[in-house]
Amino acid sequence: MQAASPQRIEPEHFGFLLLPRFSSMPFTSAMEALRAANRLSGKPLYSWSVICPDNEPAVASSGVRVLPDFTVDQVDRIDNLVVVTGMEAERINDRRVFNFLRRIARQGSRVGAISTGSYILARCGLLDGYRCTIHWENIPGFKEAFPQLEVTDELFEVDRNRFTCAGGTAALDLMLSIIALAHGRELATGCAEAFMHERIRDRHDPQRMALRARIGVSHPKLLKVIELMEGSLEEPLPRSQLARKTGLSTRQLERLFRKYLQRTPTRYYLELRLQKARTLLLQTSLSVLDVALACGFVSASHFSKCYREFYAKTPRQERQLEG
Repeated sequence: MQAASPQRIEPEHFGFLLLPRFSSMPFTSAMEALRAANRLSGKPLYSWSVICPDNEPAVASSGVRVLPDFTVDQVDRIDNLVVVTGMEAERINDRRVFNFLRRIARQGSRVGAISTGSYILARCGLLDGYRCTIHWENIPGFKEAFPQLEVTDELFEVDRNRFTCAGGTAALDLMLSIIALAHGRELATGCAEAFMHERIRDRHDPQRMALRARIGVSHPKLLKVIELMEGSLEEPLPRSQLARKTGLSTRQLERLFRKYLQRTPTRYYLELRLQKARTLLLQTSLSVLDVALACGFVSASHFSKCYREFYAKTPRQERQLEG
């Protein structure tokens, strides 16, 4: 594997660094985009390999095992290196991997991550000064862990010689975008059609489904209230303010929530805050009190009581079960 040259003769190479419990969907989505580009162009535009910390197979979160082509100690130079992780990426602390990534980055290679691989690049200091993104479920914890980074909620980010991606099928859009830049939109569109991917999503496309589709409700004022709730979890808005901002009376607000969501506005708001709290508990080292304050609870004891009632375990038990 040689570094890219101005006038390329060899295929551009992508090395996929698979780490424990990696997510198989973004990995295969990214790799298959390269394969499709080769097939449709009739030329070996790209090559790829699987890299692991050692000679043991990489085990995906689904249990699928992938044999490595190389270990981190066997790779000298490479065009593009893609870190692929999944569940519990924030817990990975492998010095060999970190040193390998820093070495490859120092050589000027393009280094990126898909799904939660952004955690690994951030731990290595390789995202400092770059725009980056990560899966929407991980954004709150990622921002708490790395407050110095410019973290966006984009589908993917390409910033100079760094690229990051939200994961899932967004890895396909990222790679199609890279293919389009290198070899033209027509080839990238052909690859998308081959996978029955109706369009190549732009990086600005939202990661999450539209709120209307997520909750199965189309009432515009109810949707507006929920948007306000989701945007103010650390400092919850009073029910009267939610109603006033959407042109409703508090009684109308109560009726809408009971009719469409079978719960009160207060209960729905509480559930949103508890869901964020669970994410922070599992993805950060914040104290229980700090998690409570970040989710709008006035004390750790009140937070623990609400958490236990909703999840049937205390915040500390949640962490112990996942540890």
